[in-house]
Amino acid sequence: MSRWIAVPVAAVALSACVTINVYFPAAEAKEAAKEFVEKVINEEARPGGSGGGASIEASALERAVSLARRVDWLSVAGIGAAHAQDAADFNIRTPAILAIQARMEQRFESQLRAHFDSGALGFTEDGLVVVRDAGAIALKDRVPVNSAVADENRDRKAVYREIAVANNHPEWEAQIRGVFARQWVDSARSGWWYQRGGAWRQK
Repeated sequence: MSRWIAVPVAAVALSACVTINVYFPAAEAKEAAKEFVEKVINEEARPGGSGGGASIEASALERAVSLARRVDWLSVAGIGAAHAQDAADFNIRTPAILAIQARMEQRFESQLRAHFDSGALGFTEDGLVVVRDAGAIALKDRVPVNSAVADENRDRKAVYREIAVANNHPEWEAQIRGVFARQWVDSARSGWWYQRGGAWRQK
């Protein structure tokens, strides 16, 4: 008798374990990071900036690939529903996140972009910004640039935390930061600098 009781109990326990196993949705996080970062860098919106159908088509393809990756055959079988639900919607559009994004976009265009173009600033491996070459900044601009970099890094740390909280997983903050750190480099324009393995490289 005890053998027949043990089998359903074990099955229920296995199902419960799978259902509450929430994984970090890396594909969705990467797609969200790309959307966020490109909005901040926002070169497409500048006069003479390049846009067009190719980027739209690429975006549509990425969304299709991401959707395909979300298929969880355990969920189709009725197992792991919570796992699939959490992966399906990666939120980067709360009022707090959008407010930080707007500040970052304005700051990037008015205070930071020119110094990325000159090579004075670079992206760090942990998703922040640093003054790489102070000599490339005019003496009169060094204090305001340092202040802008400090404000930028404060906002970046805040937005990584806010995105984790918005998705009901504060423990994802470090992983979100890692995804964004890679995306800043992926979205960097030709000639901009970034850190890799502790060394500076130019894109």
